[in-house]
Amino acid sequence: MPALTDGSDRSVPTAPFFKPTDGFFTRWGKAYLADWTGTAPSDPNAPQRRGTPAPISSPPFPASDYPIGGTQVIGAPDTQTYMLQQAIDKDPVHLSKVKWYGWISVGANGSTNNRGNAGKGIPANLPSAYDEFPNMVVLDQLALYTEKLANTVQRDHFDWGFRITNLYGQDYRFTTSHGIFSQQLLVKNAQYGYDPVMFYVDLYFPKLGQGSDLRIGRYISLPDIEAQLAPNNYTYSHSILYTYDCYTQLGANLTTKIDDHWTIQAGISPGCDTAPWTTDAKVTGNGCLVYTWHNGGDALNTCANSINDAKYAYNNLSAYYETWYHKINEHWHTDTEAWYQYMRDTPNMYWYNTGVPNGPLSMFQSPTPWPEHNGAGSTLNFGAVCEDPRLPASQQSARCLANEWAVTNYVEHDFWNHRASLNIRNEVVDDMKGQRTGTPGVFEEHMVGFDFWTGSTVTFRPELSYTHSYSPYGLRALDINPGASVAALSNLTVGETAQQAMRAIGAKTQSLTLAADLIWHF
Repeated sequence: MPALTDGSDRSVPTAPFFKPTDGFFTRWGKAYLADWTGTAPSDPNAPQRRGTPAPISSPPFPASDYPIGGTQVIGAPDTQTYMLQQAIDKDPVHLSKVKWYGWISVGANGSTNNRGNAGKGIPANLPSAYDEFPNMVVLDQLALYTEKLANTVQRDHFDWGFRITNLYGQDYRFTTSHGIFSQQLLVKNAQYGYDPVMFYVDLYFPKLGQGSDLRIGRYISLPDIEAQLAPNNYTYSHSILYTYDCYTQLGANLTTKIDDHWTIQAGISPGCDTAPWTTDAKVTGNGCLVYTWHNGGDALNTCANSINDAKYAYNNLSAYYETWYHKINEHWHTDTEAWYQYMRDTPNMYWYNTGVPNGPLSMFQSPTPWPEHNGAGSTLNFGAVCEDPRLPASQQSARCLANEWAVTNYVEHDFWNHRASLNIRNEVVDDMKGQRTGTPGVFEEHMVGFDFWTGSTVTFRPELSYTHSYSPYGLRALDINPGASVAALSNLTVGETAQQAMRAIGAKTQSLTLAADLIWHF
């Protein structure tokens, strides 16, 4: 949870903030009241930041530093707000090194898409996330952190930290890693579920460069503007770019701050969203180089997030990123991210959709592999649309390269004395073979929204988004179960046209969604 950065002078009061007679819930209530009224005390002896100043204000933004995954921000002190821990420790300033905190996030949306069904697992708002089920009120996230942060401000001694994050809610559908309680999604396709989305230790080595953090365990994927946990994002919904790339990795990542300009990262894992004990695990490397300039106001992150043979397996992406953060002035900044990713030897969805048995067919002299699919009758790890689904089997390949590229841009405005922000997102995603979304084609999305804060503990985020898809072969990508339009086109009846097939399943090319969520930190 972000801390206030409005520059106000808050000295420790002479009288105790909590009275000895205050019970747990009284202390908890007082902590919220002080946060909302701007009277929370601070520690005058708190460690000072090392390096360039934080480029933006938090609130209203998710953090005061530009995102960098797989590490703590080296040189930044702990400035989070801990309502629950204040009540536990009976002290608003001098808290335990191990802290407990979290939030509850509830979201709702109204959409022109109307064919969704949460009970049957039909997320008709996709490729939008986390508001994928249209016209519903949902529990997105109930998160509980247990955490100790390493002290990376000092350069005198080794330190360590850890984090355990327990997540329950609808958003587990995006954080799930194959092999870690993944049967909830990959077998049952349940709307709600549990995921231990992060569990890692941080080992801080102060003499390596200007400080280095070795993170071991399950952590958020490195390069993105966005992250899974609700408070770490500008907006309620996620960009399409973020929805279909790597979410978490389970491995080890070393981050070294060379100086105030250069930071390097290198790591190893079993692949994206895949546990090492699964058959889909592959030895995967990652490497990132971050260059910062303009006194911390600009940062360029060049990252190869997953490097291996890229052969088809569960979420086995080879992915390459470029992300630029730019501070325009004290009230405006912009973030731009682009990636290119691919899988090799991806099975042709044609064989699965038309019911051809998995295996060799002697008349074609080629195998007919099926993509990985779940027990709920659909697939989350899609194959590729290698050729026009209307072509006969004799013209269908067994496998092909499935690749995609994407660009998204955020424009952010801070107003109302750091209590609100304007969020504008525009993006284009080209899922060339449909392996990520289930339907090949180009998707454009445009969103405008706001964040409104009460203190640093309550956030309300309304938004309006427009999505348009442009697909080949007469396909349509919206207001359907992902992949349904390709299946319909692969199984045309005699005399049926693509337009008739799309009309029969209710597929669309445009959608408009009004959505909002409320985050309550504790």
